[in-house]
Amino acid sequence: MKELIKAKLKGDPIIWGIAFMLSSLSILTVYSASSSLAYRQMHHNTEYYLLRQTLLIGAGLSAMWLSHRIDYRYYAAIAKVALWMSIPLLLVTWRYGLKLNEASRWLNIPFINKSFQPSDLAQLTLIIRIAHMLAKEQKHITYFRSACLPMLTWSGLISGLIALTNFSSAILLFGTCLVLMFIGRIPIKHLLIIVPSSILVAGGALIWGQRGGTAIKRIENFLKGDVSFQTEQSYIAIATGGLSGKGPGNSTQRNFLPHPYSDFIYAILIEEYGLIGGIFVMVLYLILLYRAIALLPTATSYYGGILAIGISLLLVFQALLNMAIAVGLGPVTGLPLPFVSMGGTSLVFTGVALGILLSISQGEIDTELLTLKKEIVVGMRYNKYKKKLDSPCKK
Repeated sequence: MKELIKAKLKGDPIIWGIAFMLSSLSILTVYSASSSLAYRQMHHNTEYYLLRQTLLIGAGLSAMWLSHRIDYRYYAAIAKVALWMSIPLLLVTWRYGLKLNEASRWLNIPFINKSFQPSDLAQLTLIIRIAHMLAKEQKHITYFRSACLPMLTWSGLISGLIALTNFSSAILLFGTCLVLMFIGRIPIKHLLIIVPSSILVAGGALIWGQRGGTAIKRIENFLKGDVSFQTEQSYIAIATGGLSGKGPGNSTQRNFLPHPYSDFIYAILIEEYGLIGGIFVMVLYLILLYRAIALLPTATSYYGGILAIGISLLLVFQALLNMAIAVGLGPVTGLPLPFVSMGGTSLVFTGVALGILLSISQGEIDTELLTLKKEIVVGMRYNKYKKKLDSPCKK
């Protein structure tokens, strides 16, 4: 059994362990947080969201397994195409997407009648694209026009389009890209050049975006110190959780806290598992970041190392921001807790992101890529003629 697991689940075992622990907590916490909602809306079937979340977690783990079997170097070409595709998808979503809470963030997939969030695709592909460009331009990384400007343009464009429907996700993505570019040795003076443009883009998104007024109001209330209803209920959940919590399934604030299974699932988690559970989840994300950073000096290529850092930063920044909002350290947003909150496409794309990390931790999976490079240099099929070239000539 141990050999079978080792053969099928390759890559960093700690990342696998983190994924399994987060997914287990997700099923337990979402079941507890959504049971009241299921009782009211699903004809007293309290297990409805339990089964749904279990299936979605299974889809996320399956996406993780499939993506970890693919050599990470292939994702650069895939992301280049997907990034161009995400532009019209984000525009269509903004104008004609499915609306929920005054924001259209989902597109309906024809024939199967399921929806997905194009912003999840755009965020992951942008990080992959930026990492590949950083690796490709390392020799000329200080050249603004040829190296820095394309990365800054892509970051601003995709973040601006996402901001039309999801301002908080756009800010998080743009900040992650700037941090990644700084780690990738782009001079700070070049990063500062885009600040005035980014302010204009953010202002335009607040004006023409679907929830610009809501975002401005939430920021103003936070700066004034006004506590919103969601934040107040989150405080109560955290305070009553104590050190060890009330126990799984014993939350009371799930009946009062809006969206306890997504935006404020961390508050429910602390209420049921206590401060110990909350710290444990935070440590899991920090370990994930550490394992990804550790791949930079050991990765087989600079692209793999910088990609691992970019993906982990995106996931961990989002997790830390979700936790900070639950304890009142930021204005209310709609950001889920990665691989824990109830979701659909977010769980699948998080699984893909973790799978890419596992692929990087394995090194070069597809050795044919190396063979192809040798064929180009030598001008012949390396495998086919290597034996002939190595063997002595016969008389």
